[in-house]
Amino acid sequence: MSELVFFSGTMDCGKSTLALQIGHNRSARGLQGVIFTRDDRAGEGKLSSRLGLVTEAVEANEGMDLYAYLVAQLTKGGRVDYVIVDEAQFLALAQIDQLARVVDDLEVDVFAFGITTDFRTRLFPGSQRLIELADRVEQLQVEALCWCGARATHNARTIEGAMVVEGAQVVVGDVNRPAGEIGYEVLCRRHHRRRMTAASARVGALSPDVLPVSSA
Repeated sequence: MSELVFFSGTMDCGKSTLALQIGHNRSARGLQGVIFTRDDRAGEGKLSSRLGLVTEAVEANEGMDLYAYLVAQLTKGGRVDYVIVDEAQFLALAQIDQLARVVDDLEVDVFAFGITTDFRTRLFPGSQRLIELADRVEQLQVEALCWCGARATHNARTIEGAMVVEGAQVVVGDVNRPAGEIGYEVLCRRHHRRRMTAASARVGALSPDVLPVSSA
């Protein structure tokens, strides 16, 4: 029986790598699928991972009817044995509903991958709708780590290494961006609450609150 499965987690948890692996495993068995993505770091119509792997994908633009697109492929004689959707958090609510319809009406498995919450710790609308509709929600088992070594549970947006908590929900960026650019970092809840990034932690280590006092 076909399923809608939502693989969720923070940035750096390997969701795109797993999406590529699932696609590879199925294509190696002769199955044919469609890969959708939205605002991938590698550019339009790409699904990429930070390990350097990349494949072609269909850009799920705003307003695109994903169900109608797949029906058109089938009508033209194409095969669709499975569907992979990366960056699913960026999809509109209607597009998530369309994915559920693909599962129910076309009896095709849909594997959706996305970040659960934004840099303000609020659910992305697309992720929230997936949680509401998915047959299964799977927490990715590759744990991203905060700079302190604890399990990272929150995504932080940074500018020049400083964490920001205001701004548009969707701003495309990535980890390891040069200073001055909008970037992202994964943090544990404690350091997200304290707005303490790796850069600010280094500054704190170099400038202790209490200076050593010599007994001489």
